[in-house]
Amino acid sequence: MTDYRIVTDTTADLPAEYIEGNKLGIMKLSYIFGDEEYSGETERELTEKEFYDRVRKGEMPTTAQVNPDQAKKVLEENLKYSSNILCISFSSGLSGTVGSVNIAANEIMEERDDVKIIVIDSLAASLGEGLLVHKAVVNKDNGMSFEDNAKWVEEHKLNMVHSFTVDDLFHLYRGGRVKRGAAIVGSLVNIKPILHVDNEGHLINLSTVRGRKKSLKELVNYMEAHMGSYADKNDIVFISHSDCVEDAQFVADEIKERFGINSFLINYIGPTIGSHTGCGTVALFFMGDAR
Repeated sequence: MTDYRIVTDTTADLPAEYIEGNKLGIMKLSYIFGDEEYSGETERELTEKEFYDRVRKGEMPTTAQVNPDQAKKVLEENLKYSSNILCISFSSGLSGTVGSVNIAANEIMEERDDVKIIVIDSLAASLGEGLLVHKAVVNKDNGMSFEDNAKWVEEHKLNMVHSFTVDDLFHLYRGGRVKRGAAIVGSLVNIKPILHVDNEGHLINLSTVRGRKKSLKELVNYMEAHMGSYADKNDIVFISHSDCVEDAQFVADEIKERFGINSFLINYIGPTIGSHTGCGTVALFFMGDAR
């Protein structure tokens, strides 16, 4: 059965034109500046530039997961197009959204016996989640059935490798990711952390390097070390950034030169993830044997 709808959420950081062009359903996580709520069920949105300009001025946004009622509303809207939904959700290691989606999906299936909703915890974030969604879209376009696609996504989600570097250690400190002393010392000596998302979907610090360019090249080194048997299967690489597109392009150019890969999707890190990483983050996503 190829008649099904793919649904994901805003943390997949896919461009609006990609979402529209592939007819994806989207759940919107909220972000809040002070008492101003954006996205979610509100009609208020900031452009990426507006969002990161406020972060640069020192504003600290908070975020909110999708609740079961919101999830149910989005799923029911997408059931207008198909009675079968494959929903790929934000990592349970970073948000409770997938739990809300599961509650909503089970409620709907109890109410309607003509509906089937499969919810998958991507254990991924940003365009790592987006790359998993993209692979599901390609599978669907190639005629893969609803159940087979869900099985493929579940079996391959840990092949979506994440690596990223953060420019602003003080933002990590404010978000509770590093201690104040580490942020001060690291900033003084230009230390940049290299992080990834592990098999449980949590952010993990891998190593540190000195200097921005070295940190960007280290992302590519990580790719070289972790592609494994997927070295000739990465037909497209995804890169996200928090308002530093030149650095994202630098990483793409390095990958093209080293591995001969020519197809990239580069996009902003959205407000949900950007609220925790701050400006200057570059994240690289590709397929490998293991994370």
